[in-house]
Amino acid sequence: MDMDLTGRRALVTGSTGGIGFGIARTLAGLGASVGINGRTRERVEAAVAKLRAETGAGEVFAAAADVSTAEGVDALLKGLPTIDILVNNTGIFEPKPFFEIPDADWQRFFDVNVMSGVRLSRAYAPGMVERGWGRIVFIASESAINIPVEMVHYGMTKTAQLAVARGLAETVARTGVTVNSVLPGPTLSEGVAAFMTRMAEGADSADLDAIGRRFIAEHRPTSLIGRLAGVDEVASMVAYVCSPAASATSGAALRVDGGVLRGIA
Repeated sequence: MDMDLTGRRALVTGSTGGIGFGIARTLAGLGASVGINGRTRERVEAAVAKLRAETGAGEVFAAAADVSTAEGVDALLKGLPTIDILVNNTGIFEPKPFFEIPDADWQRFFDVNVMSGVRLSRAYAPGMVERGWGRIVFIASESAINIPVEMVHYGMTKTAQLAVARGLAETVARTGVTVNSVLPGPTLSEGVAAFMTRMAEGADSADLDAIGRRFIAEHRPTSLIGRLAGVDEVASMVAYVCSPAASATSGAALRVDGGVLRGIA
């Protein structure tokens, strides 16, 4: 299986921690030159240093910018005009009852979770098409299909990502560029750890495995693995669709949800 990404230049948005950092680490391990993105230069540079220390990869570079804004994307593009692999991972989530979600929150979630990927894909895809090779991945969620009642606005943005990814895949059909979505289920990232602790109402945050299993049992009982996924398990799926081995996979919504979604299609 050809997973070699040597000579490929990748950008992973929202990659100073969590799933994004795990994806960046995995792509670097496959030989890609990887851009770490976050809103502040301090956090980005710290993540770059951490990734270099963990992997020994020299081809890791800072790409600090707020990609939730048009201005932030424009600034990023000036410093990084060409890439081969784009992983649209930037995202936010927050539990809030539907009737308490104001207009501003709906717009903020859409700007961060959806428009960041729209703008970057619109900017980078034409160059990939011209060169005859490219990979674009949207990190969606099982919440795109199984809309969480505790955060409907988040689920809405993840469903929108699936639509954008499929439409873009059809737009660049037969060019050598593939576009896919990856749908993680509950995954043990820093943000989810904090979320679970709040949901557990003061349970011992040191035992994250126990809290995770309790969360799954109470809130995602259809899970077939009965636990949270690990960041590296999600990163492995993303790395596959970014690789030459996945050249016949495009327009797909690939699940790493532990079987939470019961449908077979």
